[in-house]
Amino acid sequence: MDEENIIGPRLRALRDRLGLSQRALARKAGVPSSTVSLVESGRTSPSVGSLKRLLDAAGISLGDFFSSEFETPTKYFYRHDELTDISRGEVSYRQLGSSQDSSLQILYETYQPGSDSGRVMLSHEGEEGGLIISGRLEVTVDGQSRVLKAGDGYLFPSVLPHRFRNVGDCPCVVISACTPPTF
Repeated sequence: MDEENIIGPRLRALRDRLGLSQRALARKAGVPSSTVSLVESGRTSPSVGSLKRLLDAAGISLGDFFSSEFETPTKYFYRHDELTDISRGEVSYRQLGSSQDSSLQILYETYQPGSDSGRVMLSHEGEEGGLIISGRLEVTVDGQSRVLKAGDGYLFPSVLPHRFRNVGDCPCVVISACTPPTF
């Protein structure tokens, strides 16, 4: 395994061992919380400076980081503040656990009034489903649209073009699942 591939899992194991959320580590290091998420998921390789700031915040040197053995404790339960922020803004996605550890991705999604998943229809391998917890969400799948409200849900093959839009005047909260993980 090359160095690039071990930084993410090592950082996550170190953070878990210290009992820090991604947001807490990022705050201590003075970096955006998305940085920790991107590094841990392997979607970006940090600069030496960024990695050093993260490790300084965790109280470990670069040398110790690469020479130490970190075991990730098995985790089954997550408090609301332990969910991983994947995106923030008009549409926010918070992930349960890590997509590295599971072939199932579970998200806590919040759509602000008038927000949507984008003008371009989404399409990717897999399946996805969700339940509307509060608010109203227009879901479009393969040219069919429905406005769903609290208690309603959706389930479809993700290869079909799809889009989500809050058509209500209050935030819409959705719990969704996707396999394989897409973020």
